[in-house]
Amino acid sequence: MARSLSKAQEAAALKKLLLPAQDMRWWREARFGLFIHWGLYAIPGRGEWVQFTEKIDVDEYAKLAGQFKPTRFDADEWASIATEAGMKYTVLTTRHHDGFCLFDSPSSVGNFTSVKTAARRDFIAEYVPAVRRAGLGVGFYYSPLDWRFPGYFFPEMYRANALALKKQCYGQVRELLSNYGPIDVLWYDGGEDFWLGLGGLEYGHGKGWHTRYPAPYTGPGLWEPLKLNTMVRKLQPKVVINARSGWEGDFDSSEGVVGQSRGRPWETCMTIVKGGWGFMPDCELRTLKECVDILVQSACGDGNLLLNVGPMPDGRIEPRQASRLREIGQWLADNGRSVYATTGGPVPRGDWGGTTFAGKSLFVHVLNWPARGPVKLPRLTGQILAARTLSAGPAAFQQTARGVEISVPPRARSPIDTVIELRMDRTVTRKMAIK
Repeated sequence: MARSLSKAQEAAALKKLLLPAQDMRWWREARFGLFIHWGLYAIPGRGEWVQFTEKIDVDEYAKLAGQFKPTRFDADEWASIATEAGMKYTVLTTRHHDGFCLFDSPSSVGNFTSVKTAARRDFIAEYVPAVRRAGLGVGFYYSPLDWRFPGYFFPEMYRANALALKKQCYGQVRELLSNYGPIDVLWYDGGEDFWLGLGGLEYGHGKGWHTRYPAPYTGPGLWEPLKLNTMVRKLQPKVVINARSGWEGDFDSSEGVVGQSRGRPWETCMTIVKGGWGFMPDCELRTLKECVDILVQSACGDGNLLLNVGPMPDGRIEPRQASRLREIGQWLADNGRSVYATTGGPVPRGDWGGTTFAGKSLFVHVLNWPARGPVKLPRLTGQILAARTLSAGPAAFQQTARGVEISVPPRARSPIDTVIELRMDRTVTRKMAIK
């Protein structure tokens, strides 16, 4: 019988699972990825939580699998759209909370998969090589939560059920990381509190919808994140793992909130529509300005943006969403070097925008021009040698002991983001700005 670890020993073992900085470098430099929520919930078109929010009986919901025959699914088209958008990696929902798998999963209780139902296709087997051919990083979303298992919420009351769910989870994670070649990102979801057995689950959905469930179980975590992620590391030593498995993971992830670097890699995920993550045809589409603002604010805070689309039941990304993604790509074609492979800072974000830097270039992103006067930066330790907008328009600056003031004529300003490159006399660092 294996000896159980003390809390200190387990914490030390979990720390050893973290990827070293050099293995995180590609992800941190990527800055921009495509999130894809797709499954049975695309058919009713009322969001990925439709089964839960509308309290649809699990057997009734399962009948949707008989209608799921996406005749226009083309993974290469998805990858092409992501590339045109300027994205560097993709993350697809291999299985969401409804329990339906887009892959061949012998571990699935009840064979609730796209291979064993009407579609008769392993969509993950098509997705992975298409993304690879496009030169993008391959990401898997996986939720251990499965609404078919009451033991997820009440593991003491339904312990055998909870253990069956755990077995399914471990089996499916093993399948995903064993059967499709190298995987770059593993994106857990489903309520990290429960993974630790701490009790209390809270979810947000759509327009401020919230509900809370008491989880009476307060003993040792059933899910054993050390055991699970040790398995993951053995199967995929270089995979980048998020912080939603009861373990801190390689990066923090948030939904709909743009954060600020606190010494940890981080990513925010946001929908391209103002609604759910799954297909919802009537949702308002975010403007190009809104999308770029989120991306730039993330980069200025030294984080990534995972921007979500919800493909239609037939497998296509909705044309209006695809069009918006291409517009973002066009903006990045002109301004990408102020986003990719940069570091956020050294000037903190403000109402006007923020800054990124790389080498001897300090990029000033002006998302909102001050009503009066120039953009003001704090004092810098280095000297500015030249200033220009990335659109090659004019930019003027004044650098004094008090700080820096930057001006751009109104005709040279962008309504999206006026990016001004300041060429410095030395390599820019986080400590260059002096308060």
